Amino acid sequence: MVCLIMKGHPGPDLARARARARAMLAVSCSVSGRFAPDGYTDLVGRRDELTRLAVVLAGSRLVTIVGPGGVGKTRVALAAAAQAATSYRDGPWIVELSGLRDPALLPNTVASVLGLPEQDARSALDALIEYLRDRRLLLILDTCEHLLDACAALAQGVMRDAPGVTVLATSRQPLDMPGEHTFPIGPLPVPESDCLPLAGASLADGGDAVELFALRAAAAAPGFAVTTENVADVIRLCRRLDGIPLAIELAAARTAALGLEELAARLDDRFRLLTGGHRTALPRHQTLRATLDWSNELLPAIERTVLRRLAILVGGFTLEAASAVATAADLGAPEVVDSVTNLAAKSLVVVEVVGAVTRYRLLETTRAYALEKLMQSGEFEQVARRHAEYCLDLFERAEAELQTRPAAEWLAAYGRRIDNLRAALDWAFSPTGDVAVGVALTIAAVPLWAQLSLVQECRARVERALASLVPEAGRSAPQEMKLYAALAASLLFSKGPTPETEAVGAKALDIAESLGDTEYQLRALLGLWACRLYRGEYRVALTLAQRFYRLAQDRGDPADLPIGDRLIGVSLHYWGDQTNARRHIERMLSSYVPPVQRSPVIRFIFDQRVMAHVVLARILWLQGFPDQAGCAAQRTLDDARALNHAASLCLALHEAACPVALFTGDLAAAENYVAMLLDCSAAHALPIWRSWGHRVQGTLLIRNGDFDSGLQLLRTALEQSPEADFQPRFTWFLGQLAEGLGRAGQIAQGLDAIDEALARSDRNEERWCVAELLRIRGELLLLQEGSGAAAAAEDHYQQALGWARRQGALSWELRAATSLARLLRDQNRSTEAIALLAPIYNRFTEGFETADLKTAKALIDGFYITEETSQSPLMDAPPKTAAIVELSSGTARRRLA
Repeated sequence: MVCLIMKGHPGPDLARARARARAMLAVSCSVSGRFAPDGYTDLVGRRDELTRLAVVLAGSRLVTIVGPGGVGKTRVALAAAAQAATSYRDGPWIVELSGLRDPALLPNTVASVLGLPEQDARSALDALIEYLRDRRLLLILDTCEHLLDACAALAQGVMRDAPGVTVLATSRQPLDMPGEHTFPIGPLPVPESDCLPLAGASLADGGDAVELFALRAAAAAPGFAVTTENVADVIRLCRRLDGIPLAIELAAARTAALGLEELAARLDDRFRLLTGGHRTALPRHQTLRATLDWSNELLPAIERTVLRRLAILVGGFTLEAASAVATAADLGAPEVVDSVTNLAAKSLVVVEVVGAVTRYRLLETTRAYALEKLMQSGEFEQVARRHAEYCLDLFERAEAELQTRPAAEWLAAYGRRIDNLRAALDWAFSPTGDVAVGVALTIAAVPLWAQLSLVQECRARVERALASLVPEAGRSAPQEMKLYAALAASLLFSKGPTPETEAVGAKALDIAESLGDTEYQLRALLGLWACRLYRGEYRVALTLAQRFYRLAQDRGDPADLPIGDRLIGVSLHYWGDQTNARRHIERMLSSYVPPVQRSPVIRFIFDQRVMAHVVLARILWLQGFPDQAGCAAQRTLDDARALNHAASLCLALHEAACPVALFTGDLAAAENYVAMLLDCSAAHALPIWRSWGHRVQGTLLIRNGDFDSGLQLLRTALEQSPEADFQPRFTWFLGQLAEGLGRAGQIAQGLDAIDEALARSDRNEERWCVAELLRIRGELLLLQEGSGAAAAAEDHYQQALGWARRQGALSWELRAATSLARLLRDQNRSTEAIALLAPIYNRFTEGFETADLKTAKALIDGFYITEETSQSPLMDAPPKTAAIVELSSGTARRRLA
């Protein structure tokens, strides 16, 4: 059974209307072959919707497909009709109603489509119902939104008196009558990521929107195809068009003339661009503007006003936000709320319910149209001001709520407001904006940028606000202080501890001291401490940490003292005093309670407990507790993930998880961690962390024996890091470069690198890894195989042992002892080697499956392979059994403990 399409368009004269209807019916029959029993083929995607719609049609006699203009309601209805054609003895029939303006003529229009004799208008409905009484058919009423009452009356009569007839309506809002099943459809899905794995995948794997664009573009421009080179552009284009099929088809038709890049660039003028639909399409479907004009013209004046004012809101919004921007002298808040509800019912506002929270948004295409109307109305400046003032009030409340709401809950509530914040700031600093509002809003927004790790954005916005702080704009010392503090923090993690960063931090400190503002003095001191620490000036950093501690003591806030302990502990760790460093860190962790009144992330860039566990993990490994170090690093990582704070996660990965994995020789874990670090730093535009990630990646490649790639990557990362002075652990990475060069046979270059590392260590008093640097230099000297090489190497190993012992760095001591024991063995001095290495090995109580301990154990076992004993007793011992050596009468004897 084929489907007959009627283009109903009655004029003022009923006879002429019927004649036109009959003529258009004849035309439609000529193309009705598209509705063959094997299915309607003009629909792309919607597989799930069609499956669900078939179930709904089987159980309900009145179904209304509801959705915004251009979303494809008619095509879904036609596809459903083709799918269900055999279920209706008298076939599916469609009546297209967009051209019908007089509701009274609806029954006559439907009757004409069905081929009924002409009736008087007053009896047409009765005649139609009588005709349908014994029929079994699917009656599709297409485009009902402007004839809701008439369509509802017709559907009610059919439901009551024609039991074999099912009504399938399409509309931008429901008919709102008993027994109606509303079937909403939305835009086509667009991939969240711009990347589509095309290898071995079908086009449909990119989502229905991408598939539709590809098919229509190929029809307009033969040879066009979605490829790995252009898929990201196609996805972004479909996303900007909201996945609306009509908009996508109109855009695809322009591909041949413009190409993808030019097409995307012109989307800001989408209503001029997206024209020229099929000539056979309805007028409202031939341009994107016509589709939205149709919807807009059907709205009451009050709803048109609210719609255009809502266009100032970017992304999702609440009813509170809608009321704030749309309420004015001519329109009260209750009317705004009612209008938003009505606009949602008419598919012009999207409703999103997440848990107990209901939010609203305009599709981007709808918003662009409404924004154009707002500009034409002359109201833009007033509405933009209300929007900016609303955002200021919102983010000032948000800053206060940091005192009472958990960070995750706070971020969920305010993180999604970032687009509205940006729009409000853009207006505030525009020529027609309000600088005072912009400055205040910038300050209020700093906590959000910090929580989202939007370092670059924070820096740019704060610099813009500072540039506008001129006396005539009401320059304020407290505002200036807050802006300088925020700028110093963002500069630190975008450019590094440059002179500019330090100068900005010092300016914030000066203003805070002049105002007697202890809170901002602490913030500024921490930033200055970080500058010195990351420049490798550990003695100066320690002095600043102690100054922070004293100020915290004077202030009397018990929440601040533990932070001072952490700063001192970190400084001591890099300085090489691991014993006292651990004492300060553990005291911090035992006494630190996150302050109720302030967010530690906002105040001091990172979560303080995460920062403390980062350095504790490193200290534990140095002191000979590899397993505890691994657990501490994992805990740090877990805590950072729970914070949903990208900078804290990058810190945990680079400063704890990656180094501990490398220290312990767990290369698989290191590979996983560095991948996470690179992904996170790229996703959040944190170039400093990305550069550091490449250093770890280069080191890992060297450890895995890929010397060419590893050395090139590590050398490049060390040479081209953003701002060369911003180099935490730069000295250690130089040591890794030197060791890799030696293993690759480039001994002279390795010696140059290790000499540079040792010089930096001495110059900066960076003592935490000096023992390892000396050991590496000894290894390189030994590789030279020249006269005196062994003696020089032994001297360096002994120096390394001395430094490790003075620092309580048992892990460095084991490495140095292993290198020296190996040298002694090769010189037939095995007794000395055993006497050196075994006692150090015996001091470990854990970590026996880590690389260094396994190497030491294998070396000790090798000392016992003699002519009489082919296997060391230690070989048969449990992995964590310590080897204890006693020396008596110059003879080494080994026993197990």
